[in-house]
Amino acid sequence: MPTIPTAPQTQGATTLRQQYTWLALYFALNLALTLYNKAVMGKFPFPYLLTGIHTFCGSVGCIILYYRGSFTLTRLTDREQLILLVFSMLYTINIAISNVSLNLVTIPFHQVVRAMTPFFTVIIYVVFFQKTYGTMTYISLIPVAAGVGLATAGDYYFTPLGFALTLLGAFLAALKTVVTNRIQTGRLRLSPLEILHRMSPLAFIQTLIYAYFTGELSTLKTYAADGSLTRRDVIALVINGVIAFALNVISFTSNKKTGALTMTVAGNVKQILTIILAIVFWGLNVTPMNALGIVLTLAGGAWYAKVELEAKTKRQQGERENSSQRRR
Repeated sequence: MPTIPTAPQTQGATTLRQQYTWLALYFALNLALTLYNKAVMGKFPFPYLLTGIHTFCGSVGCIILYYRGSFTLTRLTDREQLILLVFSMLYTINIAISNVSLNLVTIPFHQVVRAMTPFFTVIIYVVFFQKTYGTMTYISLIPVAAGVGLATAGDYYFTPLGFALTLLGAFLAALKTVVTNRIQTGRLRLSPLEILHRMSPLAFIQTLIYAYFTGELSTLKTYAADGSLTRRDVIALVINGVIAFALNVISFTSNKKTGALTMTVAGNVKQILTIILAIVFWGLNVTPMNALGIVLTLAGGAWYAKVELEAKTKRQQGERENSSQRRR
């Protein structure tokens, strides 16, 4: 006979507190890595190799944690191994598409299209997983996306290929977030550390291939030979990789605990927080329209959080009522 938790309200509150804690950690490390990447890229202008450093540090970090007993490995079938291989390719292709599209469109246009990621997430869930959302959830996404558009308003220029690639990049970002959540909560139910342990080496090899074909590896040899890469730079790159590893662990865990749609909304809010930091640290000039966009996105993010909280509370209440009826 099913039992009813003795203190359901406390358990629900604890779950929500944990979700907000993980999201807060995600914001903090994501913003820290964004600022760190900006500083590092000034001395190390190799985006694919920087991604390779991130995945290499992820591989090493997971190996250390594995031998310390922090997680165990699941026995996977050949089909499940193939799923993870495809997932690692999705991870690196998403980065590659984003980098290529940035050369074909302006940054404001790129940010506006990427702000549509939550809508792509909803479409993926509705079409492929038959998931439904409340009307207020759909409405709350509008100010989040529109606010990013206003906050980054500027020179909107794009080529037809750039538009297509940027749109594809937003879709792939949504797909990556959904797949990450499904791998952790679906039939596989892999832990964040196990996913990183299995995916990071594959992604590392793929980023090296990208770096080779884009000429970054050959350019790095010249860059290092003329003394441009100092020991201090190497230490900074290692620290950057460690932060990226920590962010990946927290990002995957947050995705598992809060859901894919919440993570894409959080990504939009993170863009706005990055703009705010740019105003504080680099004196970025904003127009009244930009300021309106910042307020709109933050308000939309808070509204979405409120809608999701009410929906989860309603679902938990329904589950308790169903359990009570079955017990009778």
